[in-house]
Amino acid sequence: MYCIGLISGTSVDGIDAALVKITGNGLNLQVDLLQGETYPYSKELRDKILAVCAGHPISMIEFAELDDAIATEFAIAAQKIQTGYPTEVIGSHGQTVFHRPPTQTMGYTLQLGRGALITHLTGIQTVSNFRVADMAVGGHGAPLVSKIDVCLLAHPTLHRCIQNIGGIGNVTYLPPRNIPHWETLAYGWDTGPGNVLIDLAIQKLTQGKQTYDADGQWARLGQPCEELVQQWLNDEYFRISPPKSTGRELFSPSYLESCWKTAQPYHLSEADWLATLTEFTVASIALNYRQFLPQMPDQVLLCGGGSRNSYLKERLQYRLDEKCQVLTTDDVGLNSDFKEAIAFAVLAYWRLHDFSGNLPHVTGAKKDMLLGEIHIPILKNRHQ
Repeated sequence: MYCIGLISGTSVDGIDAALVKITGNGLNLQVDLLQGETYPYSKELRDKILAVCAGHPISMIEFAELDDAIATEFAIAAQKIQTGYPTEVIGSHGQTVFHRPPTQTMGYTLQLGRGALITHLTGIQTVSNFRVADMAVGGHGAPLVSKIDVCLLAHPTLHRCIQNIGGIGNVTYLPPRNIPHWETLAYGWDTGPGNVLIDLAIQKLTQGKQTYDADGQWARLGQPCEELVQQWLNDEYFRISPPKSTGRELFSPSYLESCWKTAQPYHLSEADWLATLTEFTVASIALNYRQFLPQMPDQVLLCGGGSRNSYLKERLQYRLDEKCQVLTTDDVGLNSDFKEAIAFAVLAYWRLHDFSGNLPHVTGAKKDMLLGEIHIPILKNRHQ
């Protein structure tokens, strides 16, 4: 089956689109990436999304228009990436604008870019709104990529961590396949900030002229302040045991402002400031591993935008045991830029084949669930 996966992550850079060919059943899949492309949002649309994510109020008319605008951009991305292949399904994650993990009450999550409109515009059945079914049975609705990691990235003899570094960081721990019942021993959760605080700082330092620190070049010129990093690691989120999830609701512009205030006594240069924020991301990842993994991994496979930041990668290697090899998923044959888009193509494939898409022991859900709502194209009357 030819499938398209679409996602825009917490960095809100644009839409990652992947066209894949999938064969097989359940966890026994062959997934081949045929095309991958990122389609940036316009500045106007990105600014509107970021404003909503930051809690700025809008009217219901504006909300509906934003939902439609995002769905339209997702549909255009699907049409561009299709390139003549007989695509049978689109798996669209949409754009997260709000995520509330379950605590005293049921969790809540909202992804804009409705699947019904994507189906209407493309004429291709679309599966969307993946997270709500997991949350309806007590789960966090995240991370959903862990089951795809189990399917595609487990090693026969090595303990692996698949570390996504988008706006937010999330990890899947995969024990080796030679351990009995290894699938039930996989873990996954959101580790904390990925690129979000670094990106926000870059935008502020450049008055919006840059949106990220390409390859960590600016941060590399500075010296991280370890005292600050240790202060920031006292945040309650890092003490919560998995399952857990987070987002821009916590690691927000106001969170960055709080970090900036605590940094003032240290008189950091701009490069020092970025180096310290980068160190915060890698230190939070290492802390999560040491606190919550049954053992440190033999390999860490990076994916997402942060995997292209060589400075961040070097600092993570420094923070981890020297016996732990830090690579990217590219090194083991899975494209790191489009891994999450590929994941939602797989989730759509599983939904059409009535195969559950969540791992309850990862998300905290009470049971396995079919993930995603299916939208079928309306067939036109042949006389019209």
